[in-house]
Amino acid sequence: MLIRSLTFATLLAFVGPLFAADGDSPLVAEMGKTRPLIVIAPSTVDPAWVNLKKALDEPAGKQGFSERNMVLYTVLNTIGQRDGKDLDPQSTMALIRSLKLGAGAQTKIILVGKDGEKKLEHSGAIELKELFDTVDKLPATEKEAAAPTPPPAPEPAPAKDTKGAKSGKTAKPAAAPQPLDD
Repeated sequence: MLIRSLTFATLLAFVGPLFAADGDSPLVAEMGKTRPLIVIAPSTVDPAWVNLKKALDEPAGKQGFSERNMVLYTVLNTIGQRDGKDLDPQSTMALIRSLKLGAGAQTKIILVGKDGEKKLEHSGAIELKELFDTVDKLPATEKEAAAPTPPPAPEPAPAKDTKGAKSGKTAKPAAAPQPLDD
């Protein structure tokens, strides 16, 4: 039993990261609903982040942010948050991977549209008015974008009648497998 557990744990340690896809990014859930604004800064006292935070905390900034249906993601010193609520480390890393950013020590500010595409990528400080102007200039089709609906599941084709079988009668479901004894 111990050997099985160790083998399984080792297998998961090596194979686990391979199963992590870009689809596990928190931005996938925002598609069609909100416009994520992502701020990636090396520290919480970064001047670009502090100035943007002040602008967002003012009443006009809050109102403009909510009117444009935006949500704030921050990654400050490798700690991710969505609107002030912590993200787990896996979600934070998936967020960074999905943005496909190069290495850099400067603060990055990225605006993602409702369609999931980057609308603005800026290094360093930026004015809140510039972000709002970018959202206001978006085409009407992006402003009204809805989450893509998955295609309907195809219905299974009816099985061919076999010799001696009556049509309309279904086969008996298989019995559940027995658990292994250790």
